Parts: sequence; structure tokens; C-alpha cells
Amino acid sequence: MEKMTIKDLDLNGKKLIMRVDFNVPLKDGIITDDTRIVEALPTIKYAIENGALVILLSHLGRPKGERKPEFSLKPVAQRLSELLDKEVIFVPELYGEPVNKAIANANPGDIILLENTRFDKGETKNDPELAKKWAELADIHVNDAFGTAHRAHASNVGIAQYIPSVAGFLMEKEIKFLSKATSNPEKPYVVILGGAKVSDKIGVITNLLNKADKILIGGAMMFTFLKALGKDVGSSLVEEDKLDLAKKILDSAKEKGVEFILPVDAVCAQKIESGVEKKIFKIDEGIPEGWMGLDIGPESINLFEEKIANAKTIAWNGPMGVFEIEDFENGTKEIALAIANETEKGATTIIGGGDSAAAISKFKLKDKVSHVSTGGGASLEFLEGKELPGIAAIANKKKIED
Repeated sequence: MEKMTIKDLDLNGKKLIMRVDFNVPLKDGIITDDTRIVEALPTIKYAIENGALVILLSHLGRPKGERKPEFSLKPVAQRLSELLDKEVIFVPELYGEPVNKAIANANPGDIILLENTRFDKGETKNDPELAKKWAELADIHVNDAFGTAHRAHASNVGIAQYIPSVAGFLMEKEIKFLSKATSNPEKPYVVILGGAKVSDKIGVITNLLNKADKILIGGAMMFTFLKALGKDVGSSLVEEDKLDLAKKILDSAKEKGVEFILPVDAVCAQKIESGVEKKIFKIDEGIPEGWMGLDIGPESINLFEEKIANAKTIAWNGPMGVFEIEDFENGTKEIALAIANETEKGATTIIGGGDSAAAISKFKLKDKVSHVSTGGGASLEFLEGKELPGIAAIANKKKIED
């Protein structure tokens, strides 16, 4: 990786200001899922074991520049203390005297967590004054928050204008795996895309048409493509204003010699609810009016499994159906199992964040794939081939060595 990482520097006696992603779900002040805190532990442990004083920055929710107690990082400090079996000093401020005092009283190997970065309006505006205040607290900036890499904020991009910025282990892992899906993937390369809208995935499809051997389409977005091909899709979700674009994508795939595979049947219902009557309709025969496709059908699952078999690289972003409801989870579940099966055979399998990550967790297959991204929007933009500001701000290896 051409980006500097935390391992490239001598940390002994240094002060690190580390941007992590502790944007965890809370209910009545209790953390309901601490995955994001756990993911940050290797970088934090490495820093303190190598003699650094660590000052942590993170956002939580969307307090929109206001101090709102329900968005305080205090419960996160408590959970982090438990996970590290070490006191984490929580400062309910972002800068100023209390922060300066806590740092002055701390020793190498200590950990300080500052309050929610989004309690200051300057964070999301990448305000240089705010970034400078944070940069002055430390010698080195460590960016380990891939989930915010697609945003240019003061805590991940701004600080890097004043002190050297390096990647933490989680950021390094994300760049390494997502690069495998976007630059020189080992072939055969299969991309599986789902989710509701074609418009959300245009950039990904366009970019990966130049890299993939096969693109498999599921989720509600399949109906926009099927309607563009003249199929009857009943009351299924269709982006009417994207039909011409869907046709262009299909033509482009043909031109580039990419197999573009659409489902051949769908599990349909009249309402998106649990326990309703379900029917399977073949796409060639059409879906009747009043029925909507909510999952890929059994024949589509078999077809997709065939197309996934023996791939060397697989990238998956977006569920195959409304997997949150058990009645419509089977397509997503079976595709997840097929991906896990190929991982066992040696394929590199990359799961984009967001709903795909939620699905992999739901079906307890997280440890059966190569990589599950921690960033929904960030992984999507990476797969689109965009340069993410949070990654661009990290120093290149040559830069500091020169």
C-alpha cells in the first residue's frame, strides 16, 4: 500500500490524535452493538503498546453542531475501558482548558476520548480553525475511520493539513481489500449488486463494467432493468426515469463482453409484510398487476450460484430482496452462503458495507468471507472508483520519506 500506516513511524513518546468510527447504535444510553469499537482496538492497542499517548476523536449520530446529551460519547468511553481493561479518560469537551489539562496530566500509554466531534458545527464544514485546534494537541494524525472516508470533515481531512496523517490498521485493511475489487482483481471476477435503486448503483456498475467478467443483479433494482427489456413487472418498484439508462447499461455490458445476469423468477406478494400470501412468478411469463417482487426466486438462486462458482474475486453490494423480513430473506441468505462457499475454495470475497454487511451478520457468515467493509457510503464510492477525501489526506509513503 502506498499510503503511510501507523507502523511506518516511531511512536514512542509521541502524541497521536486518532480519528476512529465509534458511531454505534444506542438505546436508552446503552450500546446495542459494539462492533465498531471492537474494530478500532488493534490500532489503539498498537499505539499504546509502542509508547504513544492516544487522543481519540469520533462522531456519534447527527447532532447537527449542537450539544445533545443523547449523542454523548460517554457510554463509548465506558465500553472502550471494559474492552481494553484499562481506564479511558473521557473529556466532555472538544478543545480548550479541560482538554489541554487532561493531555498535560496524561502519560505515554494513556487513552483520552474527547466528546462527539459533531457537537461543533465546524466538524462537518471541515473548518480550518477547528482542525488546527485539534492538530495542535498532537504530533501525528492517525485515520482509522473508513466509514467517514467519503466525507471531508475537520477530524479526518482538516487535521492532515497541519500534521502528518497515517492510516490505522482498519483503514489499511479496507484500502487493501477494496482495491482488490477495483484495480487488477484476480479473474474470474463476479460482482453481485442489489438494493432498491439503480440510481444508487450507477457509478458502481459503470466503473465495474470495465473490470468484471459477470455482473449479477438482484434486489428491487432488477425490475428497472427487466422493465427496460419489456418484461411485465406488476407493481414492483421501478425507477421510470431510469429505463433509458438501464437500456444503455445493458448495451454497454454487451459491447464490453460482460455477462449481465438478471433474475429469471421472483418471490412476490401484494404487501411488504410478514406472513402474507407469497407466489413465485417466472419473469418471462410476467408478474401480474397488484403483485410485487420482493426477493429473487429459486431458479434465480440456482442461476446465480452457477455464475458465482469458481470465481477468484467476488464483490457484493446490496441485498437480493427484503431480507429484513424472514419471508423474503432466502435469496440474500443463499447468495451469502454461495459467497462463503467460494471463500473456502480460496476466492477473495469482499462485502460492501451497509445492508450487505447487515445481511452477512444476520446469517452469521461474517467470519466466512474475506472482508466485510465497515463503511456503507464509503465502500460504495470506493467501488465507483472515486477518490475518497479521507484516504487522499493520508500521506503517501514517498512524501514523508523524501
